[in-house]
Amino acid sequence: MAAQQTIDKPKSPPKEVTPAHRPFVADNEVLPEFTWQALILGSVLGILFGASSLYLVLKVGLTVSASIPVAVLAITLFRVFSRITGTRRATILENNIVQTTGSAGESIAFGVGVTIPALMLLGGEMEFLQVMTVGTLGALLGILMMIPLRRAFIVKQHGVLTYPEGTACADVLIAGEQGGATAATVFTGFGLAFVYKFLTAAMGLWKEVVKLPLVMLQKSETGATTQIGLRGGALSGELSPELLGVGYIIGPRIASLMLGGGVLAWLVITPLIVLVGADPAAQDTTSDQFLGMVRENYVLYIGAGAVATGGIISMIQALPMIFGSVASGLRDMRSSFGGAEAAVTPRTARDLPIWVTVLGSIALVLILTAVPGLGLGFNPRGIAGALLIVLFGFLFVTVSARLTGEVGSSSNPISGMTVATLLLTCLIFLAMNERGPSATFTALMVAAVVCIAASNGGTTAQDLKTGYLVGGTPRLQQYAIVIGALTSASVIGGILILMNSAGTVWSADPRNLPNYRVPDVTALTRMEQPGGEHAAKDKNSYHVLYVRQKEIEGVPAGKYLVDNSGQIRYLVDPAINGRLTQRDDGTAVARFEAPKTRLMALIIDGILNQRLPWTLVLLGALIAITLELAGTSSLPFAVGVYLPLSTSVPIFIGGALRWVVDKLHGRSAAEAEMSPGVLLSSGYIAGGAIAGLLIAFMALLPKAPVDIAKSLRMEERLPAWWHAAYGPEYLALGMFALLLICLFVVGLRKQRNTK
Repeated sequence: MAAQQTIDKPKSPPKEVTPAHRPFVADNEVLPEFTWQALILGSVLGILFGASSLYLVLKVGLTVSASIPVAVLAITLFRVFSRITGTRRATILENNIVQTTGSAGESIAFGVGVTIPALMLLGGEMEFLQVMTVGTLGALLGILMMIPLRRAFIVKQHGVLTYPEGTACADVLIAGEQGGATAATVFTGFGLAFVYKFLTAAMGLWKEVVKLPLVMLQKSETGATTQIGLRGGALSGELSPELLGVGYIIGPRIASLMLGGGVLAWLVITPLIVLVGADPAAQDTTSDQFLGMVRENYVLYIGAGAVATGGIISMIQALPMIFGSVASGLRDMRSSFGGAEAAVTPRTARDLPIWVTVLGSIALVLILTAVPGLGLGFNPRGIAGALLIVLFGFLFVTVSARLTGEVGSSSNPISGMTVATLLLTCLIFLAMNERGPSATFTALMVAAVVCIAASNGGTTAQDLKTGYLVGGTPRLQQYAIVIGALTSASVIGGILILMNSAGTVWSADPRNLPNYRVPDVTALTRMEQPGGEHAAKDKNSYHVLYVRQKEIEGVPAGKYLVDNSGQIRYLVDPAINGRLTQRDDGTAVARFEAPKTRLMALIIDGILNQRLPWTLVLLGALIAITLELAGTSSLPFAVGVYLPLSTSVPIFIGGALRWVVDKLHGRSAAEAEMSPGVLLSSGYIAGGAIAGLLIAFMALLPKAPVDIAKSLRMEERLPAWWHAAYGPEYLALGMFALLLICLFVVGLRKQRNTK
């Protein structure tokens, strides 16, 4: 549960209150709980929602909670299986194990997607074993460090820390046990989104992105052409079901702030840069290439500065809760070591022993230090990195577990915690005079492990709250989320690398190659052959040259293939944070903006290598500070500054629709979290994201004897008059309107289930 945004000004930690609590399943009841059916289904659903969450975090920098849709799917799938096979129905405790196992995938996907791709921006490569190891160890560290905090946060502060998603998930499970819950809404959303995404992204029957330039060309009597309107500005929208679903779930406030950031970046800052730039009248300000250049050189740094500042501010605002959380956690650990538990522990109070947590955490850190390829090792820098993982890991797992109880997973500032970890780690390395590629790699690995641990710590807290309410066994839930973490982490790394490989462009187009000759190619030890459409024609091996931002004058940052004479022959442009939108043969490729990934690389490069356009970064920081002074949360606004406007528009439409539906229906906040509209939106997200992944993976299929991806495309087969009449654009608007109508109608439907 790691939909990362920002938080409002927090209140001081409340006093502990322990109201009387009676779980749905009593202590003395013995029901099937930790069964192989529940573990298998939970693992499969965890991988499914983990993959869709990874797609989202690379596209827009956030995820949404998977526990409620996983719980709904578990109830219905078990019910269908029982009818078909004639076996017993699954118990509520088995369904709880399913959602616990399945929730790990989404939190790991967030941590991996935010940090690991920054390797490519820092002159490195992503490797499967490396990603899997970091994901697994980070997730296990978060789970182990959360276990001794369960009694402090879940039990002792029941009624104070509400854990909104965990409580809503418990309501769904209880309603399902009473016969009310159904997964038909989720399945419907999944099917609609999958078909929609396939028809538009795979077949091209209508436009994915609809664009309206705000400038027009006018010819004078002399024949000269002038541009009239907002030069450099354009309205655009990526009409996708998954972004619509995200907007509906995160709600109108966050969605509006994201759109506000996009409006500032694309309708204010970009036109202003065009206006004051050198010879603006000579530029074609309507071309995507020109706007992309402005974004790459100016807007990205302003957005990154705003995102970094917003994350830091959210951490400062949370300091009272941080100190309270750490103190409470330490008190509880002392009482656990002191043997405070009764001789006979009730079933619903059985945790893994405290020694498992302590020894397990130490073992994980030793493994992280010893495993080659993670940038640590038994040297001063590696030992410092390991100690920082322990320190920041416990600190931010405690903070994450507490904050999810107060403000929910959607407002849990994991991004701010990761930025703080990275900033402090880089400053410590700078003080140790540790610089260069090894130090940058180690700093990123420290941040990655802490980010995943904090994200999974918050998820574990929500799951344990659900179990506390329904009467689950904590120890079995802890086993379940460990299994879910292992299965999801083993797959998510491969999905990340496949997503990047599917959209990587090997370009030999001279327009994409800088005029630069490497003086000494013998220093470039890594060799690689070109891929993509060039693989069949060029079997030569080339030297690999990595160029960081502003490292070589006149050479854009990126990865290049260089021949033995030192001449650059290919640009290798990744799918994640790449700049090319099509291959040399004109084939379109999937692109992932990954806003928070670039932020991580920017922080490391700026501190350790001191290569940053600080004026632009500070402008972004001042934008965030100005918003905070005006009483507005800056982090979602800053993410909107960073993202393309086309991404923020459908998110805003979804949030606005949620506002209309909730106003008309008059639901409370708790009811709205598990309403039919939220379930349909979860289906939209999963269906659109999974379809997007499958379409991206089609680029990896062999081109002979049939190029499947190319044979599916319909644009060139449609008549010319259809394109001339803007048929693809109008059809896109019409089909997207149908998705909106479906979501509106389902959102107004009354909930069938009540406690």
